[in-house]
Amino acid sequence: MKIAVDVMGGDLGPAEAIKGAMMAVREYDIEVALVGRQADIEAELARQRNLPSVSIVHADEVVEMREHPTTALRTKRNSSIAVGLNLVKEGQASAFVSPGNTGAIMAMALFTLGRIPGIERPALAIVFPTARGKSLLIDIGANADCKPSYLVQFALMGSLYLSKVFGTVDPKVGLLSIGEEETKGNQLVVETHALLKSQKVVNFIGNVEGKDIPAGVADVVVSDGFVGNVVVKLSEGLGVFLLGIIKEELTRGIISKALTLALLPNFKRVLNRVDYAEWGGSPLLGVEGVCIIAHGRSNAKAIKNAIRVAKQATEQGIVAAIKQGVRREET
Repeated sequence: MKIAVDVMGGDLGPAEAIKGAMMAVREYDIEVALVGRQADIEAELARQRNLPSVSIVHADEVVEMREHPTTALRTKRNSSIAVGLNLVKEGQASAFVSPGNTGAIMAMALFTLGRIPGIERPALAIVFPTARGKSLLIDIGANADCKPSYLVQFALMGSLYLSKVFGTVDPKVGLLSIGEEETKGNQLVVETHALLKSQKVVNFIGNVEGKDIPAGVADVVVSDGFVGNVVVKLSEGLGVFLLGIIKEELTRGIISKALTLALLPNFKRVLNRVDYAEWGGSPLLGVEGVCIIAHGRSNAKAIKNAIRVAKQATEQGIVAAIKQGVRREET
């Protein structure tokens, strides 16, 4: 299996992406194609030792983080994102991983790979650490304005992804709302609730509130992309804020520092449970190929785990599973 990795798009530059790709090759028994400016990639490879064999696919353009997706789609046909996705389309790679401009990746993936037949809108999902392990939140930004039918398909794709890639049996699906009652929420939520309640494809458990996400009440939490993105960004900011307070308090005074040193292994385990790098990247579900979008600030560990997610999604046939699920939903 060969996975194309965009090494140009992240905040940390090619070094971390290449390092993470090398870690993945060693640990997961896969091949990678490093996509980007060949001279930059070769220069970075020259600085590393004991490298496994990898291939380089040259792409002389880079989509910047602040660049508008439609502009990038129109003007940068030879960017590392576009070239990497074309490798998947042409069958030269099984999946694509990128820590680059999220909007540009989504636009180019839709243009290059196309939608799975029957899927109205692709959706972006993210694994969310919870008290019970993990939940999948979908959509987190691909679709700011949604119809009820979109959310029903998000529920289907999220359920299939969690089942196939993480082995969750019959995932419980919740609809994010402002109350548990089926009459609570805006028009989109109320209409979506009625549709999900009447279908028999996913295990719908009803509405869930924001507080239920970290509690792990539902395995899959469905939302429109606007609300989902706000939830993710708030959670990230709150996590950084709380960790900062904890660090400040635990290093206040000699006694606190001594206790912190004794409990350091416990703190490390806590940090690992909430570390985004542990979960790798976010799948763009609904396109005709495996596309994993990693966080822009992804370090080598995050890139390695994003490649692991891409490998699992490919091996478990997530695209074929979604196609089958759509057919089952339509019958």
